[in-house]
Amino acid sequence: MKRIFLTCLLIITTIGFSFADTIAISHFVIKENPFAKDEIAIVAVDTAQNIQENVSGLFTFTINSFTEQLTFDKGTAFYRHKIEKSGFVYARHENDNGTHSMLYYVYRHDSKLSPVKISWILLISIPLGLVLIGYLFKRFIIIAIVIFCIFLYFNHSNGLSIPTFFQSVIDGLKGMFVG
Repeated sequence: MKRIFLTCLLIITTIGFSFADTIAISHFVIKENPFAKDEIAIVAVDTAQNIQENVSGLFTFTINSFTEQLTFDKGTAFYRHKIEKSGFVYARHENDNGTHSMLYYVYRHDSKLSPVKISWILLISIPLGLVLIGYLFKRFIIIAIVIFCIFLYFNHSNGLSIPTFFQSVIDGLKGMFVG
């Protein structure tokens, strides 16, 4: 009876240790896809920007409001949609650790793509700076309004809508206080 009890206890203990940890993506970057023209790759990285090669499998991302199932292999997934012109790419991933999002401006030049990360601080500081300049210098209020309209037009024409703008700022604020 003791042998059966010890055997069962050993099996239960072994099963408890055999479950693998779930792999979560907490940080990621967007890079140019080196294997395809006009496409980007999403790379899972750690806080030191090193590729997490243990990330493999299917992960759900929302890219510019479209939900995509991306297959990661050794920390890299390829977004199989061609980027025809420069524009904003808002990538968002939700897992057990929370929601992680990044806003990039993908600049297209000479058939190459150069992703530039846009911080939520920059997004909010430009309109606030224009309001401050207009408030401090009453003569420049018309110039500040014109620059603000140009800022809104540039954002809208390159794919950054007002809800995405605010969602990026809110995610940045959440990341500052939570993460």
